[in-house]
Amino acid sequence: MRRVLALLAVLALPATPVVAQHADHAGHAAAIDPALAAAVADPLREKDRARDKYRKPDETLAFFQVAPTMKVGEYAPGGGWYSRLLGLYLGPKGKLVGLYFDPTTGAFSAEAQKGIREGAAKYPAEVAAWSGQPADRFAAYPLDAVPEREKGTFDRILVMRMMHNLLRWNIADHEIRRMRELLKPDGMIGIEQHRARPDAPFAFTDGSKGYLREADVIKFMEVNGFSFVGRSEANANAADPANWPEGVWTLPPSLSGAKDEADKARLRAIGESDRMTLLFRKRP
Repeated sequence: MRRVLALLAVLALPATPVVAQHADHAGHAAAIDPALAAAVADPLREKDRARDKYRKPDETLAFFQVAPTMKVGEYAPGGGWYSRLLGLYLGPKGKLVGLYFDPTTGAFSAEAQKGIREGAAKYPAEVAAWSGQPADRFAAYPLDAVPEREKGTFDRILVMRMMHNLLRWNIADHEIRRMRELLKPDGMIGIEQHRARPDAPFAFTDGSKGYLREADVIKFMEVNGFSFVGRSEANANAADPANWPEGVWTLPPSLSGAKDEADKARLRAIGESDRMTLLFRKRP
């Protein structure tokens, strides 16, 4: 059914190239750049590799059409799982930029604002240490402090499992529009996000449970100046019912609220959340 819905959505779009060139009919990445495959397999990722089966980083980045010579922004890098891989992949020939929340939006306490700015300041050196690449291959800015010269220079920006927070904190429009300013005229945003069922009620899809409806994310991005390029099912998980009362954090890796080891084993057998993987192009 999901494939049928995906096909109907594509057919309803204007007669322009809307399916990513690196996707097959199922939306999976069709070809992996050898440099990306080498980065994914790098021994420096040994501790991160356990989550590859859930996060499919090679298929995801190939679907987002990330090339090793590009300037790529990673929004809200968090614990650095994707940063470590992107540092290996982009460090030799490209540029990786950590894009941090605008701390002045009103969503953050004074302590959180300080942490955001400190995180951005440390990011280049951290990614250099993780990847073994020179620190000048990396940069980072809170979105309120991006230099004017950076606008219109990014090939890609990646927003990984963060849209639910932007919506529940009521800063999504502001942050996405700031990111749009940074992209080149043909630049694209790749979004990976926990996916709710199409008929899920608003109370479950307002961001508070971690899950969003795919149609809502597409509409939101279109309203904010983007054209929908296509979707991938690389990060789909049909075993996730996406209806956990306590939200997505019930599943691995959080296992929040698990009663005992047997319960943890049951949740680990389900795996990480069902996720949409969507690509959008900056609209003129």
